[in-house]
Amino acid sequence: MDRSFRAWLKPRLVDGTYFGFIVEDDGKPIAGIGLMELSWPPHPLHQDDGRRGYVLNMFVERSHRKRGIAKLLLDLADQEFSQRKLKYAILHSTSAGRPVYEAAGWQPTSEMAKVIE
Repeated sequence: MDRSFRAWLKPRLVDGTYFGFIVEDDGKPIAGIGLMELSWPPHPLHQDDGRRGYVLNMFVERSHRKRGIAKLLLDLADQEFSQRKLKYAILHSTSAGRPVYEAAGWQPTSEMAKVIE
């Protein structure tokens, strides 16, 4: 995945549609959050804007969890989305991450997925 992700990521970093934050402890990265601006058809929850924010690749090293770092990252994401005038955002959560997101105001949705072969 590393090579594939890097190839996918590079043009998005250049055009600014992928952005994010990294938290360091004594110069070592211990947490991060990736954010995207997605082109999306207008929707009842964002009728006048064909864009959505998307949260992905959020991670906090196990040794640094339960210290408010995830909340800090989500607050930074909210601020960045707001600065970019993105008024609606989505994410996909693991069951372990769901309480963190819900505590930050995120609401579950009914999305489904399917792999097409």
